[in-house]
Amino acid sequence: MKKFKLQSILFVLFAATALTSCSNDDDAQSVPQLITKNAFVTEVKGPTTGKVDEIITLDVVFKVDNSCGDFNKFIDATIGTEKGLQVEAKYLSDICDKMVPEPKTTTYKFKSTVKGSYDLKFRKSETEFITHTIVIN
Repeated sequence: MKKFKLQSILFVLFAATALTSCSNDDDAQSVPQLITKNAFVTEVKGPTTGKVDEIITLDVVFKVDNSCGDFNKFIDATIGTEKGLQVEAKYLSDICDKMVPEPKTTTYKFKSTVKGSYDLKFRKSETEFITHTIVIN
């Protein structure tokens, strides 16, 4: 009877050790965290005229830090008293094995319900905007 109890206790201890040693506390850390950084626009291409309630699509070219970067969203930007837009880029991590970035392109959609001239400003550097003017008839 003592031998059976000793074997049972040893089995339970072995099973508990095996199950706890297989748990991985690093699972939460292995998920890459999204890093966002502001990116500067190098070029804006698209129509300069349009009609009321018509969607105008502009191609916005921007630079990223490395080739793992991609477009995240447009955010508001201010230089002095001027207001405009800036591209926010997303990176899955700080480390990227592809270091030579190529310019990325995203689209910006503009629609106006009123006739007039609209200056769309996209941040080109720390001190200046690229301005794309659209006249709505």
